[in-house]
Amino acid sequence: MPAFAIAAEDPATPDIAALIGQHLAEMHACSPACKVHAMPAARLAQTDVTFYAARVDGALAAVGALKALDATAGEIKSMRAADEWRGTGAGPAILAHILREARARGYRWVGLETGRHPVFGPAQRLYAAHGFRECAPFAGYVSDDFSLCMGLPLA
Repeated sequence: MPAFAIAAEDPATPDIAALIGQHLAEMHACSPACKVHAMPAARLAQTDVTFYAARVDGALAAVGALKALDATAGEIKSMRAADEWRGTGAGPAILAHILREARARGYRWVGLETGRHPVFGPAQRLYAAHGFRECAPFAGYVSDDFSLCMGLPLA
């Protein structure tokens, strides 16, 4: 597995913005617009979100963000590995980083919303491998044929 350098970065950085754009396009291609909860770069730059990038020798491998829900809970947003880095451990590396940050903040729970379309299968398996389980909808989400909420208690 490559050594990923993971740090908070500006989502408007050109290579990051391009990956976020690709992510949004993919979400819109397989979900109704009202079910696309991925955030654009401008929203990911707001103060309630910390945005991270994983790089190897400067090359962007993956992105992900941690959104504060309240003092005890957070939400994972915009997890995406660049196509050429899929299967290299980039996704697990950035997820582990985000979970460490959530624990460092003192969060007792972290959740996420993902899709049910087959394209989301790898993401669902990644989250499940890290202990996430389907949970009740939170933060205004609705679990249905398109949306799946998953949560992880942190202790």
